[in-house]
Amino acid sequence: MTVTFDPTGWSGLLLGLAALAAGIGALRKPGIWRTMLEEIEASPTLQFVCGMLELVVAALVYLANPWAPADLLACVMKTLGGLMMIEALAIIGFVDIYSQFWLRNLTHMHRGWALTTVALGLALTAAGSLRLA
Repeated sequence: MTVTFDPTGWSGLLLGLAALAAGIGALRKPGIWRTMLEEIEASPTLQFVCGMLELVVAALVYLANPWAPADLLACVMKTLGGLMMIEALAIIGFVDIYSQFWLRNLTHMHRGWALTTVALGLALTAAGSLRLA
């Protein structure tokens, strides 16, 4: 019996499910992302913990996916992992500037960001699921 492990499929599926759940939660409770950002901005401990947690997850996504131009999902996942690492470092080092950018955007476009997150989550979940099937 041959057992294969596809890190690209799994990282797409799991990151997709996380994005889908986050988007649905934001649609169910408007303003929750703004509240979370305000809490993170107010607490140096939360800034560090959130930044480091995102850095670890981002590094895992980035390192688990090869850059293979023939494999679109792997390239997308590697790119997302890289962007997540940049965001994590911004949270750790520049949370006051970075959070203000998002707080302004979430005020007027909360539903749009939540729907975009749901769409991205659905796309990644479907791509990861199809790859693992």
